[in-house]
Amino acid sequence: MADGPRLLIVEARFYDNITDELVRGAVEALNRHGAGYKRIIVPGILEIPAVIRYAVRAMEVRATDQRFAGYIALGCAIKGETEHYEHVCTQAMTGVQQLALQYSLAVGNGILTCPTEELALARAKVSEGNHGGRAAEAALRMIAVKHELGL
Repeated sequence: MADGPRLLIVEARFYDNITDELVRGAVEALNRHGAGYKRIIVPGILEIPAVIRYAVRAMEVRATDQRFAGYIALGCAIKGETEHYEHVCTQAMTGVQQLALQYSLAVGNGILTCPTEELALARAKVSEGNHGGRAAEAALRMIAVKHELGL
């Protein structure tokens, strides 16, 4: 059992190969810091904010004994031929940020929004961009900042 904080990883599985790399980086970073985690899978990045809110609400109403000190949002959107990409990216990113601000959540945002699958994979790979690891590190740092401020 990890001695550090417990985090919820919300992973969008629309692009499995990319998300696999993001999750690998996040889990490696959490393990390095002795943090525990739970993973929840959602279909796409648009669903990530809703699941984070579900987790917060479950803690508010004491529907679960699971407590999370922070959240890690992982997934990817790749630009296609329509404007759908812009709407999904904007809503997912705005949703995650609004939750962090409204509920004082420690969130690491590892949602990639890229023009090509090749670029997304390069950013996701642990050996290259390691955005999953960076999102985990960001969440852990935000947890520390909350503690420093007495929250």
